[in-house]
Amino acid sequence: MPKVAVPLPYFDFFPELKAEFAAKYPGTRFSQPGVLMQGDTLIDFLRGCDTAVIGLNRFTEEVCAALPELKVVSMCSAGVDHIDPAILNRHGIKMWWAPGINKISVSELALCYMVFALRRLHFFSSVLYQGEWKGPRGFGGDLRGRTVGIHGVGHIGKEVVKLLQPYGVHILACDREDFGDFYKQFPNVEKVGAEELWARSDVLTIHLSKNQSTIGMYSREVQARLKPGMVLVNCARGGMVDEPALADNLKSGHIAGAAFDVFAVEPANNNPLLGLPNMFASPHIGATTMESWDAMLRSGMHGIENAYDPKPGVYPFD
Repeated sequence: MPKVAVPLPYFDFFPELKAEFAAKYPGTRFSQPGVLMQGDTLIDFLRGCDTAVIGLNRFTEEVCAALPELKVVSMCSAGVDHIDPAILNRHGIKMWWAPGINKISVSELALCYMVFALRRLHFFSSVLYQGEWKGPRGFGGDLRGRTVGIHGVGHIGKEVVKLLQPYGVHILACDREDFGDFYKQFPNVEKVGAEELWARSDVLTIHLSKNQSTIGMYSREVQARLKPGMVLVNCARGGMVDEPALADNLKSGHIAGAAFDVFAVEPANNNPLLGLPNMFASPHIGATTMESWDAMLRSGMHGIENAYDPKPGVYPFD
Protein backbone atom coordinates (compact mmCIF):
# COMPACT_ATOMS: atom_id res chain seq x y z
CA MET A 1 0.00 0.00 0.00
CA PRO A 2 1.53 3.35 -1.00
CA LYS A 3 2.20 5.96 1.67
CA VAL A 4 0.45 9.00 0.22
CA ALA A 5 0.67 12.68 1.07
CA VAL A 6 -1.43 15.43 -0.52
CA PRO A 7 0.23 18.87 -0.23
CA LEU A 8 -2.68 20.77 -1.72
CA PRO A 9 -5.80 21.80 0.20
CA TYR A 10 -8.52 21.41 -2.41
CA PHE A 11 -9.84 18.05 -1.20
CA ASP A 12 -11.40 19.96 1.71
CA PHE A 13 -13.87 21.44 -0.79
CA PHE A 14 -14.92 17.91 -1.82
CA PRO A 15 -15.55 16.01 1.42
CA GLU A 16 -17.06 12.96 -0.29
CA LEU A 17 -14.11 12.68 -2.64
CA LYS A 18 -11.70 13.13 0.27
CA ALA A 19 -13.45 10.33 2.16
CA GLU A 20 -13.24 8.12 -0.93
CA PHE A 21 -9.51 8.87 -1.22
CA ALA A 22 -8.87 8.13 2.47
CA ALA A 23 -10.79 4.87 2.25
CA LYS A 24 -8.82 3.68 -0.77
CA TYR A 25 -5.45 4.79 0.64
CA PRO A 26 -5.68 4.54 4.45
CA GLY A 27 -3.33 6.83 6.32
CA THR A 28 -3.17 9.46 3.55
CA ARG A 29 -1.76 12.71 4.88
CA PHE A 30 -3.83 15.72 3.75
CA SER A 31 -2.62 19.30 4.02
CA GLN A 32 -4.60 22.01 5.74
CA PRO A 33 -5.89 25.09 3.87
CA GLY A 34 -3.22 27.74 3.62
CA VAL A 35 -0.20 28.80 1.59
CA LEU A 36 1.00 26.52 -1.21
CA MET A 37 3.79 24.34 0.17
CA GLN A 38 7.22 24.74 -1.38
CA GLY A 39 10.83 24.08 -0.39
CA ASP A 40 11.47 23.05 3.23
CA THR A 41 7.77 23.13 4.10
CA LEU A 42 7.03 20.70 1.28
CA ILE A 43 9.92 18.44 2.31
CA ASP A 44 8.72 18.29 5.91
CA PHE A 45 5.20 17.46 4.84
CA LEU A 46 6.22 14.68 2.42
CA ARG A 47 8.91 13.09 4.55
CA GLY A 48 8.40 9.34 4.91
CA CYS A 49 5.91 9.12 2.00
CA ASP A 50 6.52 7.42 -1.34
CA THR A 51 3.66 9.10 -3.24
CA ALA A 52 2.64 12.76 -3.57
CA VAL A 53 -0.59 14.00 -5.14
CA ILE A 54 0.18 17.61 -6.00
CA GLY A 55 -0.93 20.85 -7.58
CA LEU A 56 1.65 23.52 -8.38
CA ASN A 57 4.21 22.33 -5.83
CA ARG A 58 7.74 22.48 -7.23
CA PHE A 59 9.97 19.42 -7.08
CA THR A 60 13.40 20.96 -7.33
CA GLU A 61 16.72 19.13 -7.09
CA GLU A 62 16.87 20.04 -3.39
CA VAL A 63 13.35 18.80 -2.68
CA CYS A 64 13.85 15.48 -4.49
CA ALA A 65 17.25 14.88 -2.90
CA ALA A 66 15.73 15.36 0.54
CA LEU A 67 12.98 12.79 -0.15
CA PRO A 68 14.71 9.51 -1.09
CA GLU A 69 11.54 7.52 -0.37
CA LEU A 70 9.50 9.44 -2.94
CA LYS A 71 8.68 7.35 -6.02
CA VAL A 72 5.52 8.89 -7.53
CA VAL A 73 4.38 12.46 -8.15
CA SER A 74 0.79 12.53 -9.41
CA MET A 75 -0.35 15.90 -10.68
CA CYS A 76 -3.82 17.36 -10.36
CA SER A 77 -2.72 20.45 -12.29
CA ALA A 78 -3.54 20.93 -15.97
CA GLY A 79 -0.06 22.27 -16.74
CA VAL A 80 3.41 20.90 -15.96
CA ASP A 81 5.63 23.94 -16.42
CA HIS A 82 6.54 23.68 -12.72
CA ILE A 83 8.05 20.20 -13.22
CA ASP A 84 11.51 19.33 -14.58
CA PRO A 85 11.39 15.76 -15.94
CA ALA A 86 15.18 15.44 -15.87
CA ILE A 87 15.18 16.00 -12.09
CA LEU A 88 12.47 13.41 -11.56
CA ASN A 89 14.37 10.89 -13.70
CA ARG A 90 17.60 11.43 -11.77
CA HIS A 91 15.80 10.54 -8.56
CA GLY A 92 13.78 7.63 -9.94
CA ILE A 93 10.44 9.40 -9.55
CA LYS A 94 7.55 8.60 -11.86
CA MET A 95 4.83 11.14 -12.66
CA TRP A 96 1.22 11.33 -13.76
CA TRP A 97 -0.38 14.13 -15.72
CA ALA A 98 -3.59 14.30 -17.74
CA PRO A 99 -3.64 17.05 -20.41
CA GLY A 100 -6.84 18.96 -21.09
CA ILE A 101 -8.46 17.97 -17.82
CA ASN A 102 -9.82 21.53 -17.36
CA LYS A 103 -10.54 22.33 -21.00
CA ILE A 104 -14.21 23.24 -20.54
CA SER A 105 -13.61 25.73 -17.73
CA VAL A 106 -10.66 27.45 -19.39
CA SER A 107 -12.28 27.67 -22.82
CA GLU A 108 -15.43 29.19 -21.34
CA LEU A 109 -13.33 31.74 -19.46
CA ALA A 110 -11.41 32.65 -22.61
CA LEU A 111 -14.63 33.26 -24.50
CA CYS A 112 -15.93 35.44 -21.67
CA TYR A 113 -12.72 37.44 -21.71
CA MET A 114 -12.98 38.11 -25.43
CA VAL A 115 -16.37 39.70 -24.83
CA PHE A 116 -15.22 41.48 -21.66
CA ALA A 117 -12.25 43.08 -23.40
CA LEU A 118 -14.16 44.05 -26.54
CA ARG A 119 -16.97 45.59 -24.49
CA ARG A 120 -14.45 47.42 -22.25
CA LEU A 121 -16.23 45.89 -19.29
CA HIS A 122 -13.43 46.52 -16.83
CA PHE A 123 -13.44 50.24 -17.58
CA PHE A 124 -17.20 50.67 -17.50
CA SER A 125 -17.47 48.63 -14.30
CA SER A 126 -14.83 50.80 -12.62
CA VAL A 127 -16.81 53.90 -13.54
CA LEU A 128 -19.86 52.51 -11.79
CA TYR A 129 -17.87 51.54 -8.69
CA GLN A 130 -16.54 55.09 -8.55
CA GLY A 131 -20.10 56.31 -8.13
CA GLU A 132 -20.51 57.59 -11.68
CA TRP A 133 -22.74 56.57 -14.59
CA LYS A 134 -21.73 55.86 -18.16
CA GLY A 135 -21.87 59.33 -19.73
CA PRO A 136 -20.02 60.06 -22.99
CA ARG A 137 -17.23 57.55 -22.44
CA GLY A 138 -17.00 55.91 -25.85
CA PHE A 139 -18.07 52.49 -26.98
CA GLY A 140 -17.11 48.85 -26.91
CA GLY A 141 -17.44 46.40 -29.78
CA ASP A 142 -19.22 43.18 -30.65
CA LEU A 143 -17.52 39.81 -30.99
CA ARG A 144 -19.81 38.84 -33.86
CA GLY A 145 -18.19 39.26 -37.26
CA ARG A 146 -14.64 39.52 -35.93
CA THR A 147 -11.60 37.50 -36.92
CA VAL A 148 -10.52 35.47 -33.89
CA GLY A 149 -7.05 33.94 -33.77
CA ILE A 150 -6.38 30.90 -31.63
CA HIS A 151 -2.70 30.26 -30.91
CA GLY A 152 -2.56 26.66 -29.77
CA VAL A 153 -5.33 24.33 -30.91
CA GLY A 154 -4.86 21.50 -28.45
CA HIS A 155 -7.47 20.37 -25.95
CA ILE A 156 -8.51 23.88 -24.87
CA GLY A 157 -8.09 25.55 -28.25
CA LYS A 158 -10.42 23.02 -29.83
CA GLU A 159 -13.07 23.76 -27.21
CA VAL A 160 -12.73 27.48 -27.97
CA VAL A 161 -13.38 26.72 -31.65
CA LYS A 162 -16.58 24.90 -30.70
CA LEU A 163 -17.78 27.63 -28.35
CA LEU A 164 -17.23 30.32 -30.98
CA GLN A 165 -19.47 28.68 -33.57
CA PRO A 166 -22.68 30.61 -32.74
CA TYR A 167 -20.87 33.97 -32.85
CA GLY A 168 -20.43 34.30 -36.60
CA VAL A 169 -16.67 34.82 -36.38
CA HIS A 170 -13.89 33.79 -38.75
CA ILE A 171 -11.31 31.69 -36.89
CA LEU A 172 -7.59 31.60 -37.61
CA ALA A 173 -6.10 28.42 -36.15
CA CYS A 174 -2.34 28.31 -35.52
CA ASP A 175 -0.55 25.27 -34.12
CA ARG A 176 2.64 23.41 -34.96
CA GLU A 177 0.56 20.23 -35.11
CA ASP A 178 -1.73 19.61 -38.08
CA PHE A 179 -5.32 19.21 -36.87
CA GLY A 180 -6.71 19.14 -40.39
CA ASP A 181 -9.41 16.59 -39.64
CA PHE A 182 -10.67 18.75 -36.80
CA TYR A 183 -10.60 21.95 -38.86
CA LYS A 184 -12.65 20.32 -41.63
CA GLN A 185 -15.62 20.07 -39.27
CA PHE A 186 -15.90 23.88 -39.16
CA PRO A 187 -16.15 25.92 -42.38
CA ASN A 188 -15.21 29.12 -40.52
CA VAL A 189 -11.78 27.80 -39.44
CA GLU A 190 -8.67 28.67 -41.47
CA LYS A 191 -5.27 27.17 -40.71
CA VAL A 192 -2.53 29.84 -40.68
CA GLY A 193 1.04 30.38 -39.61
CA ALA A 194 2.07 32.63 -36.74
CA GLU A 195 2.84 35.69 -38.87
CA GLU A 196 -0.58 35.62 -40.51
CA LEU A 197 -2.23 34.99 -37.15
CA TRP A 198 -0.59 38.08 -35.69
CA ALA A 199 -1.34 40.29 -38.69
CA ARG A 200 -5.02 39.42 -39.14
CA SER A 201 -6.51 38.66 -35.71
CA ASP A 202 -8.98 41.20 -34.28
CA VAL A 203 -8.98 39.07 -31.15
CA LEU A 204 -6.16 36.67 -30.33
CA THR A 205 -6.41 34.08 -27.57
CA ILE A 206 -3.35 32.13 -26.39
CA HIS A 207 -3.67 28.43 -25.55
CA LEU A 208 -0.07 27.21 -25.70
CA SER A 209 1.83 25.06 -23.22
CA LYS A 210 4.57 26.93 -21.39
CA ASN A 211 7.96 25.50 -22.39
CA GLN A 212 11.25 26.64 -23.88
CA SER A 213 9.67 27.22 -27.28
CA THR A 214 6.91 29.49 -25.96
CA ILE A 215 8.46 31.40 -23.04
CA GLY A 216 8.79 35.00 -24.17
CA MET A 217 7.14 34.26 -27.52
CA TYR A 218 5.01 37.41 -27.44
CA SER A 219 8.00 39.73 -27.28
CA ARG A 220 7.96 43.45 -27.95
CA GLU A 221 8.87 42.69 -31.57
CA VAL A 222 6.01 40.24 -32.00
CA GLN A 223 3.55 42.61 -30.34
CA ALA A 224 4.54 45.25 -32.87
CA ARG A 225 3.36 42.87 -35.60
CA LEU A 226 -0.08 42.41 -34.08
CA LYS A 227 -2.98 44.01 -35.90
CA PRO A 228 -3.45 47.58 -34.61
CA GLY A 229 -6.42 47.89 -32.29
CA MET A 230 -6.65 44.17 -31.59
CA VAL A 231 -7.54 42.47 -28.28
CA LEU A 232 -5.19 39.95 -26.61
CA VAL A 233 -6.44 37.21 -24.28
CA ASN A 234 -4.24 34.88 -22.21
CA CYS A 235 -5.78 32.16 -20.07
CA ALA A 236 -2.84 29.77 -20.61
CA ARG A 237 0.32 30.55 -18.63
CA GLY A 238 2.30 33.63 -17.67
CA GLY A 239 5.77 34.28 -19.04
CA MET A 240 4.82 33.95 -22.69
CA VAL A 241 3.96 37.65 -23.10
CA ASP A 242 6.42 40.50 -22.53
CA GLU A 243 4.43 42.40 -19.91
CA PRO A 244 6.29 45.76 -20.00
CA ALA A 245 5.82 45.79 -23.78
CA LEU A 246 2.14 44.93 -23.33
CA ALA A 247 1.76 47.87 -20.93
CA ASP A 248 3.28 50.23 -23.49
CA ASN A 249 1.06 48.88 -26.26
CA LEU A 250 -2.07 49.18 -24.13
CA LYS A 251 -1.20 52.78 -23.27
CA SER A 252 -0.58 53.66 -26.91
CA GLY A 253 -3.70 51.86 -28.12
CA HIS A 254 -1.77 49.62 -30.50
CA ILE A 255 -3.40 46.85 -28.44
CA ALA A 256 -6.89 48.11 -27.65
CA GLY A 257 -7.49 45.77 -24.75
CA ALA A 258 -6.20 42.71 -22.97
CA ALA A 259 -7.72 40.15 -20.64
CA PHE A 260 -5.28 37.96 -18.71
CA ASP A 261 -5.78 35.25 -16.12
CA VAL A 262 -2.05 34.51 -15.82
CA PHE A 263 1.13 36.52 -15.27
CA ALA A 264 4.89 36.07 -15.36
CA VAL A 265 5.09 36.45 -11.58
CA GLU A 266 2.23 35.19 -9.43
CA PRO A 267 0.69 36.44 -7.20
CA ALA A 268 0.53 39.48 -9.47
CA ASN A 269 -1.01 41.91 -6.98
CA ASN A 270 1.53 44.68 -7.64
CA ASN A 271 1.76 44.19 -11.40
CA PRO A 272 1.62 47.61 -13.16
CA LEU A 273 -0.71 46.17 -15.79
CA LEU A 274 -3.50 46.07 -13.20
CA GLY A 275 -3.71 49.85 -13.13
CA LEU A 276 -4.51 50.21 -16.83
CA PRO A 277 -8.14 50.90 -17.77
CA ASN A 278 -8.02 48.61 -20.81
CA MET A 279 -6.55 45.64 -18.91
CA PHE A 280 -8.97 43.06 -17.49
CA ALA A 281 -7.29 40.65 -15.07
CA SER A 282 -8.03 37.77 -12.73
CA PRO A 283 -5.91 35.72 -10.28
CA HIS A 284 -5.31 32.50 -12.28
CA ILE A 285 -8.87 31.19 -11.99
CA GLY A 286 -9.05 29.35 -15.31
CA ALA A 287 -9.72 25.99 -13.68
CA THR A 288 -11.45 27.33 -10.59
CA THR A 289 -14.79 25.66 -11.05
CA MET A 290 -16.22 22.80 -9.04
CA GLU A 291 -16.42 20.67 -12.17
CA SER A 292 -12.78 21.20 -13.15
CA TRP A 293 -11.38 20.58 -9.71
CA ASP A 294 -13.45 17.46 -9.23
CA ALA A 295 -11.98 16.12 -12.49
CA MET A 296 -8.43 17.22 -11.63
CA LEU A 297 -8.50 15.73 -8.14
CA ARG A 298 -9.85 12.45 -9.50
CA SER A 299 -7.06 12.47 -12.06
CA GLY A 300 -4.51 12.91 -9.28
CA MET A 301 -5.97 9.90 -7.49
CA HIS A 302 -5.89 7.86 -10.68
CA GLY A 303 -2.22 8.69 -11.18
CA ILE A 304 -1.11 7.05 -7.94
CA GLU A 305 -1.20 3.65 -9.64
CA ASN A 306 -0.74 4.80 -13.23
CA ALA A 307 2.35 7.01 -13.09
CA TYR A 308 5.00 6.72 -15.80
CA ASP A 309 8.56 7.79 -16.49
CA PRO A 310 8.63 11.41 -17.76
CA LYS A 311 10.45 11.92 -21.04
CA PRO A 312 12.41 15.15 -21.50
CA GLY A 313 11.90 16.60 -24.95
CA VAL A 314 8.50 14.95 -25.37
CA TYR A 315 5.27 16.95 -25.06
CA PRO A 316 4.74 18.90 -22.90
CA PHE A 317 8.44 19.07 -21.98
CA ASP A 318 9.69 20.51 -25.28
